[in-house]
Amino acid sequence: MDLTETRWLMWEQLSTSISMPLILALIFWLMALFISFGLFAPLNATVFTGFFVSALSVSGALFLIVEMYSPYVGLLQMSSVPLRTALAQLGK
Repeated sequence: MDLTETRWLMWEQLSTSISMPLILALIFWLMALFISFGLFAPLNATVFTGFFVSALSVSGALFLIVEMYSPYVGLLQMSSVPLRTALAQLGK
């Protein structure tokens, strides 16, 4: 029974996607946050490096959030071989 539920869960996860308005709101909020921080910051190499590293970190986190909503396709993929092997042994 658990294996059947897992198979249906995999099928449902293939069609599930993240809400685009949520991503757009998050990006807008992050842009406003970075703009407000940069408004009064002095223009020097330390501030520029800090903003660059922060922007890289935030964009990496957003990338991982979007990638984890589709575990079987995309750049980062989870293997379905163990589940397929178990299903083959059960004769399904």
